[in-house]
Amino acid sequence: MSQLPRRRLFTLSAGLLAAPCLARASTWPERTIRLIVPVAPGGSQDIVARHSARGLSELLGQPVAVENLPGGGSNIGYAAAARAAPDGYTLLAGADTLSITGAITPRLGFDPLGFAAIHRTVRVPQILVVRADDPARDFAAWFAASRRRPSAVGTPGHGSLAHLLVEQLSRAADSAWTHVPYRGGALALNDLMGGLLQGVMINIGAVTDHVRGGRLRGLVVSPDQRAVALPDVPTLAEAGFAGLSAVGWHGLVAPAGTDPAIIARLNQASRAVAHRPDIAGRLAALGVEATEEPPGILQAAIRDDAARYGEIVRRFGITAG
Repeated sequence: MSQLPRRRLFTLSAGLLAAPCLARASTWPERTIRLIVPVAPGGSQDIVARHSARGLSELLGQPVAVENLPGGGSNIGYAAAARAAPDGYTLLAGADTLSITGAITPRLGFDPLGFAAIHRTVRVPQILVVRADDPARDFAAWFAASRRRPSAVGTPGHGSLAHLLVEQLSRAADSAWTHVPYRGGALALNDLMGGLLQGVMINIGAVTDHVRGGRLRGLVVSPDQRAVALPDVPTLAEAGFAGLSAVGWHGLVAPAGTDPAIIARLNQASRAVAHRPDIAGRLAALGVEATEEPPGILQAAIRDDAARYGEIVRRFGITAG
């Protein structure tokens, strides 16, 4: 009996191996999808993730169950997602810290840049806020005062994007700032309200209502353009620190190796969810800005930001807290 050429045999074998993956992609999803949120409930990242979960569940026809796994600067949740099977049934509510954590903690046991990007759901400006009764009426006055006296500035955590911004601003001003990391932004804001801090750098979604309600004053935001939610707050560029601008994000990623067909379907669904009038209105109220992007945009941003933030971590000697 004649034998098939080796190349033909290889082609047939590859096709047989790929067939189950194609079948899974064509019938996915057939059961509940797990969405890991690597932070505690209540913050903007958690809120955005829950909006996504509800909308995806309706569009995909299967439950999307949120599982909060906070701790370790989000690394507990990140590690659990990285270890999950790449079958489309485990997703991760990712954030900008994916680009930072590897530089601060080199031996994580997983690759934070290895996730398959799905969709950068929203961009999240960073904002420096102070108490409403702070005598400094603008960033210039507060900044000048912070150079004359010790100032404690809180952030949502060690190694957060807010932390990197605080370090850069403090060094640029040769100020006496003391960075105070918290296990979440709510705790930092409580101490700011109580007078234990002079300021808090945080993502805008955590403080939009406080600023609008007059309980806090926004001094400066991190993008090069003013935030739509708080248009009266000037940017770092306007304050003379254009090179320090940085914008966070919340979105969806999946374990490395997840079928590209599933990624594409999730991206399409996530984009549709973010622009539904009811959810878009809730996101706008938080102060975050929905995006209309394919997976490749987020994949490139994660890696580009890792290079940029890694340089900041090395320059200022930031290590695991």
